[in-house]
Amino acid sequence: MLRGEEVFFSVVIPTYNRRAILEKCLRALERQQLGGESAVTGYEVVLVDDGSTDGTMEWLEEHSAEFPHLRRFCQDHTGPAAARNLGIQKAAGDTIIFIDSDLVVTENFIGAHAEALLRGFQEWGGDRVFTYGRVINTANFDNPTAEPYKITDFSAAYFATGNVAIPRKWLEKAGLFDTRFQLYGWEDLELGVRLKQLGLKLIKCPAAAGYHWHPPFDLEQLPALIDKEIQRGRMGVLFYQKHPTWEVRMMIQMTWLHRLLWGALSLGGRLNERTMAPLLQWLIDRGKSQLALEIARIFLNWYNVRGVYSAYAELQA
Repeated sequence: MLRGEEVFFSVVIPTYNRRAILEKCLRALERQQLGGESAVTGYEVVLVDDGSTDGTMEWLEEHSAEFPHLRRFCQDHTGPAAARNLGIQKAAGDTIIFIDSDLVVTENFIGAHAEALLRGFQEWGGDRVFTYGRVINTANFDNPTAEPYKITDFSAAYFATGNVAIPRKWLEKAGLFDTRFQLYGWEDLELGVRLKQLGLKLIKCPAAAGYHWHPPFDLEQLPALIDKEIQRGRMGVLFYQKHPTWEVRMMIQMTWLHRLLWGALSLGGRLNERTMAPLLQWLIDRGKSQLALEIARIFLNWYNVRGVYSAYAELQA
């Protein structure tokens, strides 16, 4: 696909129990503006439901007329890696855009990815490139796209499926996502290591903006957040098994530096969800839920580091 050629996009979205924000995600994708000079001939939205229990598929069946670009599939709850693989297999496009089902995009989203890809093909003399759009975190459910970009939204990830467009053939050549990543975390960055080994070039595409919605932080979320960090630690060890490098150890926080840093900041775990609860609630009550979450990340990261080392010890044993 070089400049002057036409392209059809497949937007692949895995989802699990996110019906409310998924509605906004899909409606935003139906509002895409593709100008007359665009290289995009059309697009489809390939949604894979990963065994949701919140009525997602039933709602989509009732509202199918609202989503002419949508093709929907379902699977048992086996994780986003398997869901994305199914989406790739069912996709009709030669170029895949991955987003998450809690991402709300702007009207020029697909067009911006297309332009950036075509410029990259020209600059690098081939299609061994992919584009990474901007992801802006927001707790504004009513109007997520009103959120400004913040320094905390910066990401140095090479390949993260929250907002990325890539020629399909490179996904297939790399071997798709590893479906052993069934818990939370790392399945996309692990595929990114294999894509980097194939020599793919990352092109940042801030014009392809997506707004990643999450509910305002409150203390009731802490058990689930802690469980995610422990899961992320276990999947991190699987990542390291596949790619036993220092770079991966840094990514998954399996180094003495991370043990020292988060152990010291959390006072060896003494600062935790119980001892920090009064301060966090005080901040939440004053409308500073995002600051409360950033402070909570001190002990959440400590849970992650402990989870990594615990899983690694089990592997060694």
